[in-house]
Amino acid sequence: MSNSVNTRSQTGLSATQRVAVSTAAVALVLGVWQLSGTLKWIDPLLLPPPTEIFQTTVDILADGYRQVSLWQHIWVSVLRATVAFAAAIATGIPLGLAMGLSQPVSAVLEPFVQFLRPLPKIALIPLTVVWFGIDEGSKFFLIYISCFLSVVVSAAAAAVGVSKNRIRAAQTLGANRYQVFTRVVLPNALPEIFTGVRLSIGIGWTSLIAAEMVAANSGLGWMVINAGTYLRTDVVMLGILLLGGIGYLFDLALVLLQRTFVPWAGRDA
Repeated sequence: MSNSVNTRSQTGLSATQRVAVSTAAVALVLGVWQLSGTLKWIDPLLLPPPTEIFQTTVDILADGYRQVSLWQHIWVSVLRATVAFAAAIATGIPLGLAMGLSQPVSAVLEPFVQFLRPLPKIALIPLTVVWFGIDEGSKFFLIYISCFLSVVVSAAAAAVGVSKNRIRAAQTLGANRYQVFTRVVLPNALPEIFTGVRLSIGIGWTSLIAAEMVAANSGLGWMVINAGTYLRTDVVMLGILLLGGIGYLFDLALVLLQRTFVPWAGRDA
């Protein structure tokens, strides 16, 4: 009851009302989209209606796309991204925390991180091919570097944002450096780190298409690019919908992990 009241007071809608409004909004957009194709408001070649995309989905599920099943396209892309995300998180969070807690480390690394982070990753494709060839290594690197740099920046900002008063209080009570880190810095930084990781994975997922431009012959990004060259806008739209849906599931998984491992996130200290 109290949660419902709190939710209503913060958003103006209860959880049930919010779901109902969101569902109605999606249904409205799908309805207008379908009408635009049925009534020829927009050429279906440019924007295929949902029913055509549904039929394309059925056909590709049955026959695959370019001799590769739809499930294999999805599996290849998810596997590439998941491995790169895991590596970026495992290396980016420690490095970001080190930058946030040590000014010398930050002074050395920040110029490189801030230079590379906004760089369009598609510009790295030629170098990536030279360094890693055209196999999986180059695709992994492009997704990894897109996610890694954002994870580093968010972890560093989370460490810097920890209250100095709390750190001094712990030191006054006799905590050593390890205890200060594990019992003060890390618990206070984790909520912001999780938020940063969610944003970083979103950035990394958007780089999938750039990664699968490197001599791929399967994957959702490759499927979208290949279908576009043949004006198969129905396949392009299917690929876009799948990319968006899988990206949403990645984010949902992180939210669940955050609620499990950082239940104090969003609560006043």
